[in-house]
Amino acid sequence: MSPRWEARADVIVVGTGVAGLTAALEARERGLRVLVITKASAGAGNTRWAQGGVAVVLPDEHDEGDSVAAHVEDTLVAGVGLGDDDAVAAILADGATAVTRLRKLGAVFDPGSNGQLARTREGGHSAFRVVHAGGDATGAEIERALLSATQDGRVPLLENHIAVDTVRTPTGSVVGLLVLDPNGVPGVVSAPAVLLATGGLGQLFQATSNPEVATADGLALALRAGAPVADVEFVQFHPTVLYTGPGARGRCPLVTEAVRGEGAVLVDALGERVMKGVHPLEDLAPRDVVSAAITRRMALEPGGVGDHVYLDATHLDAKLFRRRFPTVLAACRSVGVDPSTDPIPVSPAAHFACGGVTSTVDGRTGVTGLYAVGEVARTGLHGANRLASNSLLEGLVVGARAAKAIAADLAAGVLADPKAAVKAPLPAAPVADRDVLQRVMSRYAGIGRDAEGLAVVGSVLDVSAVDTVLKTRQRVEDAALTLAARALIAAAAARTESRGCHVRTDFPDTSPAWRHSLAVRLNPSGQPVLAANTLVRSAA
Repeated sequence: MSPRWEARADVIVVGTGVAGLTAALEARERGLRVLVITKASAGAGNTRWAQGGVAVVLPDEHDEGDSVAAHVEDTLVAGVGLGDDDAVAAILADGATAVTRLRKLGAVFDPGSNGQLARTREGGHSAFRVVHAGGDATGAEIERALLSATQDGRVPLLENHIAVDTVRTPTGSVVGLLVLDPNGVPGVVSAPAVLLATGGLGQLFQATSNPEVATADGLALALRAGAPVADVEFVQFHPTVLYTGPGARGRCPLVTEAVRGEGAVLVDALGERVMKGVHPLEDLAPRDVVSAAITRRMALEPGGVGDHVYLDATHLDAKLFRRRFPTVLAACRSVGVDPSTDPIPVSPAAHFACGGVTSTVDGRTGVTGLYAVGEVARTGLHGANRLASNSLLEGLVVGARAAKAIAADLAAGVLADPKAAVKAPLPAAPVADRDVLQRVMSRYAGIGRDAEGLAVVGSVLDVSAVDTVLKTRQRVEDAALTLAARALIAAAAARTESRGCHVRTDFPDTSPAWRHSLAVRLNPSGQPVLAANTLVRSAA
């Protein structure tokens, strides 16, 4: 199938979450012709589901004793040795400016009793520095403000258009995208710069906090374009996703970490504290620690078949809970749970990709013309485990920085001319059955992995994947999930240690020899392989 329609711009932004819309608005302010595309409706991405808030130190209104330096230290500790010191410092230092810019666009955060912004504390944070909106609807408010700012006609948006592959020059520079329109008609969108802001890969697993659109599309686009990815073995499982019954599938309601920040505690079926004695911060330990502890406790249930624990918030003030956590309250009531009298049933579920397309804090990747921001990118901020509420901040900061970088690269003449593009039809790629993929990934590549199980995943994908022309949205998504799964298990099999979100039951210890990130790229036959000569070194 050959392209039948065409559009042009200076920069194409793929995705309408916090990172993509921030980049689009900044690029527009710099006089660039911007075109935003998204495979679903504009508000269907992951940003609107973010509950907790934005982790940021605001110079004019922070608690005495808190500082950007303390936020940096908390982030590096959570990243378990794989966070990049310089990247962490650069991104967090820009946080206050990013939040101020967002508020000028109309985002409204919850006020505190002292006239400043209300702040809460979440797992891994040493201070109350998480600002929030609508109690536990921060992502929804940020998405509302950003979408509103784009609706003046100066940022064209193509909804229900899915990017299939990058368009490249003979030398490999990215100069556009092959796209399917809502009717499946292929077209070409040409631009010297393509910015990926496509979010994560939660749909690799049976249960996730992510919406159905989180199918690793950007990761696959980047790999096929020749860009390396890194830290993809580190998938964070949020410890407290609402348990809705045996065999829960797809997006499950999140119970924000801020509930524990307000004093709720995790208990097992007997009412025993899950986190007591596990970590100095107990219920406010980093997410990887809490998820692993819950998984161990569930395994202690008779027969080792426990599938949930409880978050006990019954001792909290009921009026405060209603005001502070309306989204959580509604989700609980939908399954017949009243948090003021009933402990909330919870279990871990796939939540956040800590790795992604290797990029700088300005969004530049290893391929000319290709940029990546937000969850699809690996900037070095998260390392082996994300610190709570750093993700919205990363999207705000790096989205703006990437737009500035694109403007600078265009002005410097370092990007390729789209007229040099090599014309190509829709590609074919291996596509595995999604249900089979999700089942084997959840069973063998979730929390707790070993060499035998990872090999099983690889074998199942080899047997079930069939080369298919990517001519529908579902085929594009399933091909992306198949490629992302293979990249993840390649890195997970190679990392013979446990670190952060990556837990190897056959290698339970953390090893200093593995204090570096692994890069994965495609070999000439299109298979993800470890790229030993492109290891991404973490700062000492």
